Amino acid sequence: MTEIDDIIETGMVFRSASKPKNDDGKVKTKAKKKKYITGAHGSGSAKQKAKYRQQRANRHK
Repeated sequence: MTEIDDIIETGMVFRSASKPKNDDGKVKTKAKKKKYITGAHGSGSAKQKAKYRQQRANRHK
């Protein structure tokens, strides 16, 4: 028997649609991680951005 004959006799079976992934509340982008925001993980660019954030936060105090 050929593949087509099998399909005619038994029909086609499709996979079920993938279910949406659960958002478990974990932060997935490094720009939102606390260590990156505070510059604590050592990257020069993260430290610079943390400095800018601190300056921005202190502007109108």
